Amino acid sequence: MLSGRVAVVTGAASGIGRASAEALARAGASVVVADIDEVGSRSVVDSIEADGGSAIAFRTDVTEHEECAALMKRAVDAFGALHILHANAGIALPFRGDGFAPDIDPEAWDRVIKVNLSGVFYCAHYAIPAMIASGGGSIINTASSMATLPLGGLDGYAASKGGVAMLTKSMAAGCGPLGIRVNAIGPGYVDTPMNEMIFGNADLAAAFASGHADGNLQTSEEIGDLVVFLASDASRSLNGALITCDRGWTSFKRPV
Repeated sequence: MLSGRVAVVTGAASGIGRASAEALARAGASVVVADIDEVGSRSVVDSIEADGGSAIAFRTDVTEHEECAALMKRAVDAFGALHILHANAGIALPFRGDGFAPDIDPEAWDRVIKVNLSGVFYCAHYAIPAMIASGGGSIINTASSMATLPLGGLDGYAASKGGVAMLTKSMAAGCGPLGIRVNAIGPGYVDTPMNEMIFGNADLAAAFASGHADGNLQTSEEIGDLVVFLASDASRSLNGALITCDRGWTSFKRPV
């Protein structure tokens, strides 16, 4: 499905990013695994190579635009082109600085916005020229179901992901004539290390599962499959979309 294409995935050392990188590789893409976690990134590369895929790791802090520039250059240098970007790197700081606006640590606010929103912009800024030179491509940004229906109490995170959704729509208008599609995904509560405080607690996990229309929790692998679809020609009619992929969380009910 993606044979001959080159993908960059940020925040790829674990969680959704890891599942995305592995799914893209299984679909035939050559993948650059980008993260600040070098050990985790190497583990993902080993997994992809063991499965017969092609990947390299490249340490990247998406809050530093020079590192995002170096990341896209590395992809082109290693594989000759760039066709797919999954801008996935993100953080949440519940109970550690994020929360209700008057209570948020301003430095925590700056950190969340810089990783979750500015990092998406930095990556796109340098990826788009490389994609033009490669004949076009697909950008997939990780937003959140909270971009449309915030839970409350995570004002910084909700603002950053709402910004990703609007940046996606705005960039799609400019990228369309260039042969580049830009879409965003809005996962709900996925079993990842970032959500360990939820999924590591049996009562909380059960409560959050009950908030999904089918009563089941999400897995990273489900999101990885969606990323492959958005990267492929099968989604050629999608541009500027925010796809809420939350097992019905935002349309069913919320337990808290």
